[in-house]
Amino acid sequence: MTTPDPARHSETPPNGPDRYRAPALDRGLDILEVLSDQARGLTRAEIVRELGVSASQIYRMLERLVARGYVCRIEGGDRYALTMRLFLLGTGHPPLRRLIAQAQPKMDAFATRLRQSCHLVLPEHGHAVIVAQASPRSHWEFRALVGARMDLFATSSGLTLLAFQHPDRRAKTMGHWGLAPEEARIADLTEDLSEVREAGFRMAPSQQAVGVTDISAPIFGPAGDAMAVLTCPFLDRPDEANTRAREKAREALLDLAGALSLNTAAPSPEPADDNGGRS
Repeated sequence: MTTPDPARHSETPPNGPDRYRAPALDRGLDILEVLSDQARGLTRAEIVRELGVSASQIYRMLERLVARGYVCRIEGGDRYALTMRLFLLGTGHPPLRRLIAQAQPKMDAFATRLRQSCHLVLPEHGHAVIVAQASPRSHWEFRALVGARMDLFATSSGLTLLAFQHPDRRAKTMGHWGLAPEEARIADLTEDLSEVREAGFRMAPSQQAVGVTDISAPIFGPAGDAMAVLTCPFLDRPDEANTRAREKAREALLDLAGALSLNTAAPSPEPADDNGGRS
C-alpha cells in the first residue's frame, strides 16, 4: 500500500506553475498514478483511502477510465488495475518508437554474439526508465524488466546519463527530466561523473546485484549530450574466464551506442575552474 502524496491535495499558489487547475483531470491522473504502484490493483475503497478523498469524488472518474480502456476490473470486478493502454501510448510516441525500432535488432545481435543481455534506458520524470531489452539465446538469462524505473543517482545507467550532460546545461536538462534541482547530490558525484565522461563509458560492479558488472555507454543527441544509455549487466562465464570477454562486451556496446547516436562527435569537455581543475 502506498503512502498518500500530500502534494496531490495541497493548495496551489495563485501564481504557481499549476495555477490553471483542472480538478477532474487531476483526479483522473491521481487514480492512474496510485494504480501504477499496485501489481494486484486496488478496490474502490482502497483507492479512496490512498487518495484521501470521498468515494463520490472518484466514482465517475474511475468509471470513465474503465470505459476508455485505461483501467480494468479484475478478480470478479471488485478490484481495479491499469491496462496496457498507457504503455502502448508511450511506446507509440514517434521519437521513442523510432529509437526502439532502430535499437532492438542491434541489441538482439549484441546479445546473441556476446552471450550477454543489454537494455536501453531513457530519462523520464526524474528516473532512468528501461524502454527496451535484449537477451542471449540461452537456457538461462539475466535481464532487466522493460518499464522498470531506476534511480538516476544509484544505477550505472542513471549515472552515465548524468555524466554526459554538459555542466552548463545540466540543471536545465534535469528540469526537463522532471527532476528538481539536486545540486548537492551532483556536487558529491562530480569526481565520479568526470571520470565517466573522460573514459567515455562507465564500467563498475552493479549496485543492485552481486557478481554483476554494469557496462554503460551513452547514446548522444544532436547537442552532444546523452539522450539515452545502453547498459550491459555483464556476467562472467566459466568458459570465458581466460578471455577478454568483458572488454569485448564494452567495445561492442560502445560501437552500438555510437551507431544509435545522432551526434557521434566527442562530448564537449567540462569547463575548468580557476585552479585548472574540473568544475
